[in-house]
Amino acid sequence: MAAQHILLMFLRALTLWMFHVFMPCSGANVKIGIPENYDGIFPWYLSKLPSLTTNYSELLIRGDDEGIFGVDAAFLYALKPLDREKQPSYSLQMLYRAAGQRQSFTVEVCVIDKNDNVPTFSGVSMRGSVQLGLLKGIPFMRVEASDRDDRNTAHAELRFLMMDQTPRIPAAHMFSIDSVHGEVSLTEDGASTLDPEMCGRYKLLVMVKDMAGKANAFFSTGTVTVEVTGNTWASPDPVRLQENLPGPYPIPISQVKWSGSQAEYSLEGEFPEMLFTISMDGVIYLNAPLDRETQDQFQISIVVERPDGREIAKPVELRVMVGDANDNRPTFPQAQYHTVVKELAHRGTEILTVQAADNDDPKTDNVRIFYRLVVQIPETPRALFRVDRDSGVISVQADSMEGTAPQYTLTITAEDAKGLNSSCTVVVTVQDENNNAPVFSQHEYGPYHIPEDAVVGTTVTAVVAGDADVRGGDSWQVNYRLESGNEEDVFTLAVDRHTNEVSLVLSKVLDFERESEYILVLSARNPVALVRGRYGPASTATVSIYVDDVNEGPILSQSHYEVTVREGEEPGRVIATIRGHDPDSHPIRYSLRGDTKRYFSIGKYSGELKTVQALDREENSTYTMEVIAVDGRNANLSASTLVTVHILDVNDNSPVLVGDYSWKYLCTPRWEEQALVLASRDSDGPLHGGRLNFSLRSDATVRRNWKLTPINDTHTNLSLNIPYLAPEVYTVPFTISDSSSPPRSTFINLPVTVCPCNIRGNCKMAAKQLQGMPTIQSAVGILLGTFAFIGIILVVIFVRLSYQNPKQPRKTSQERIPLNISL
Repeated sequence: MAAQHILLMFLRALTLWMFHVFMPCSGANVKIGIPENYDGIFPWYLSKLPSLTTNYSELLIRGDDEGIFGVDAAFLYALKPLDREKQPSYSLQMLYRAAGQRQSFTVEVCVIDKNDNVPTFSGVSMRGSVQLGLLKGIPFMRVEASDRDDRNTAHAELRFLMMDQTPRIPAAHMFSIDSVHGEVSLTEDGASTLDPEMCGRYKLLVMVKDMAGKANAFFSTGTVTVEVTGNTWASPDPVRLQENLPGPYPIPISQVKWSGSQAEYSLEGEFPEMLFTISMDGVIYLNAPLDRETQDQFQISIVVERPDGREIAKPVELRVMVGDANDNRPTFPQAQYHTVVKELAHRGTEILTVQAADNDDPKTDNVRIFYRLVVQIPETPRALFRVDRDSGVISVQADSMEGTAPQYTLTITAEDAKGLNSSCTVVVTVQDENNNAPVFSQHEYGPYHIPEDAVVGTTVTAVVAGDADVRGGDSWQVNYRLESGNEEDVFTLAVDRHTNEVSLVLSKVLDFERESEYILVLSARNPVALVRGRYGPASTATVSIYVDDVNEGPILSQSHYEVTVREGEEPGRVIATIRGHDPDSHPIRYSLRGDTKRYFSIGKYSGELKTVQALDREENSTYTMEVIAVDGRNANLSASTLVTVHILDVNDNSPVLVGDYSWKYLCTPRWEEQALVLASRDSDGPLHGGRLNFSLRSDATVRRNWKLTPINDTHTNLSLNIPYLAPEVYTVPFTISDSSSPPRSTFINLPVTVCPCNIRGNCKMAAKQLQGMPTIQSAVGILLGTFAFIGIILVVIFVRLSYQNPKQPRKTSQERIPLNISL
């Protein structure tokens, strides 16, 4: 008995635990979740009913038709296992009396699923067919399976597996199955190798597992039979459509069909939008007229897709070819052509080919073009040109083009077989050829006279050789040449290209005495070769020119003479000879201009230039004058030249001491760096007086007391040579010599004051008066005497002026004021 009580309490606790663990049902006062297929001890206590009071009575359970449930001590129990697949839930109405009243509540018992069912295949879904051309991964059938367990749990979550394929030809793995949805499709090998002639039926062993394919899942296997069928999905035959079809539109032109599952169609390719469309049934329509000249064929890709947009098979191609209709007129690539024909061209000479183009189909007669010459301007002479009917070659039809107009305009028409046509114009220029030689109007020209003093550039004469070719062309242009008589290039030719006139121009100075007559042979030629005939005597002429004598002025041999003369030379020496000649052999007279001081003279007829007096370079180192040469018979004819005379230096000046040194002194005892700066000068040039040398007299006392130190070429320092010298005025003897050889020298006795000095360097002893030097008193007396003499002279002058100019009675006092001020 105790054991049964313990077991009862355990079952009640287990029931309470299950009540909290399992998902309760919804929509009831009390919700209880109970696992199915319980195989324990019965009664099976499920849960305590909290809504049932302890003093209840007359308990009645409704909704339990099978008598499965009961209540004991407020605990709900079951008497047998529950099966969710049979009944997933129970709704129990609890009726009882408590406190003298009838009460009720609902208990919802939900049977919790357990994985106790094996998934099974649906037999209907185990057969299918696959079409040729199906792409890999596109499902062609679906295998269906079911599991009686709860679909909301993993117990019914199914997974599919492809186990085997029979036969394994032409590849071992031609099919695959989607593990979740069971959709069967081709693999890449299957899509590329499927062939009903090799194998028309396959057996596929597939497996389905619950629990999402876990290892502890229930599974079952089945055989799927797949029939391989052909397909109507193939490229349709090419279509040929005539351009500009009259309609009505749309016009069906082809059709495709996918024989498998439901499909949708679309078109792709290079064509205007909506020109081609395809219906749901695969019928392809043309919606507008075609133009072969715009596009002569179309390559249309037809795409087949599932309703979800996935492509089922590879696109097929439809080729649409556009047939030609003669709807284009032939046209020339340009409206006007320009060509040239030579005037000597013979019959049959081709001058131009015109070609028109027709945009119709070149493989048809629609593009056959015929050419006609319809207009020639000017019209005469007629039949000068012709055009080939088939080739469009324009050629000369006349025997010759000589004497025709210089230009013709032709109208050429191109026409096709339907009569559609267009035209162009051809401008033909008749090109002049050099078939006429230039000829002079006369054989001889002249004689022409020209003075010998004519300036260069003077035109002697102008002639012209006429040419019968077209004016302005190369055949009409004339080149002239002096064939003989102008060996020294005295004349040149200047041609006016607008008139072909040639001018004979003087290019060098004439000289009657040298050449008084010129006979020139002038030839005329075209710059291009003659195509017919040759140059004859008429293309050559003779020009005679006489040079008239003119009295010419003298000519000097040099435009400038440079002469050098040593200074001090005796007058009368010839220093230069000015040479000139007169072209007319007249005598020449020479004279000088610019010799203001009359230092030079020139021989009137000899041209010898001489010095009149000795020249001194120190006075003037250069003389420039002009020599005038005058024609002895015409004083108006003359020539001149410049003569520059450079005087060469001679050492004729001795150096001298420059400056006053009487107020200068030297301090004793000797101050360092104190010296008298002695300056000298030499009037000769740098060659003789460039560097001057100072030297003390050769006396032992002088050389002991004094020292000369050179500063530069013209200055030297005189200083004490001993530390102390008694204060006194000393005479320092020295010599200044120039740098010539032999040198010129000057001996100097220079008085130098030596005195004691204060700290500022000022001499503290009055210098002694030098013998022969004026004193201050004598200088002042001389100055006062000079001023007195000047005053006396001024008084005399003013007195004489006063007598010569008596005082005017009407002069104002203001006029006398300046005179008073001056006095």
